[in-house]
Amino acid sequence: MTARSSATGGPRSRIVGIITSQVDLDRAVRMRKPPDLFELRLDCLVRLVDQLESKLPRLCAPLIITARHPQEGGANKLSVRQRRALLARFLNYADYIDVELRSAYALRSLLTLAKKKKVRRIISFHNFKSTPAPRILAAKARAAQAHGANFFKVATHTDTPAELARLLDFITKKDVDLPVTAMGIGKLGAISRVLLARGGSALVYASLAATANIEGQLSLEQLRAFGIMTT
Repeated sequence: MTARSSATGGPRSRIVGIITSQVDLDRAVRMRKPPDLFELRLDCLVRLVDQLESKLPRLCAPLIITARHPQEGGANKLSVRQRRALLARFLNYADYIDVELRSAYALRSLLTLAKKKKVRRIISFHNFKSTPAPRILAAKARAAQAHGANFFKVATHTDTPAELARLLDFITKKDVDLPVTAMGIGKLGAISRVLLARGGSALVYASLAATANIEGQLSLEQLRAFGIMTT
């Protein structure tokens, strides 16, 4: 798949539809116009794992799998052992795996296996309290690269114009040779996702439902209304 150019002249952002529930999963398998990718939040779906294995082959877009760390928004307070087991179980279905930077060392064997299977690695960082300075985000991106990341993803708190400006500065001036995905969470989260997509964010994440559960997250249809389109 060749990405179209964005308004800045670079590759356009690809839209990721997030699957966090039975309703999301059922909606995803029925979609006639799916997003570019789906993300499967395994930490949210631990009670549905048997259903997942029968339905995942019906998804009409590449799949990102993740089992989020509890301190970075993960559901169900899963241990490293539980998260490793979930990710390993569904690795054969995945085109991408997302592991937090804080978990990269503990899950290094899984990241190595993913590389052998040609599953691309997203190393992520989430901060729900603030947006660090661009130099700190750049340092985290370099650390992700050292762990073998194909992408670095950052999601931070954006309640103020200053926080949003720091995130925009990072994405537009990044000094790491790695595709970067960035998004804001909070009062300015919605506008951050549009601005960051237009500023070069590799991926933009969307709710499959009409109303998102996360403050600042837009729905798939809202992103399309803003002109951020799937292929």
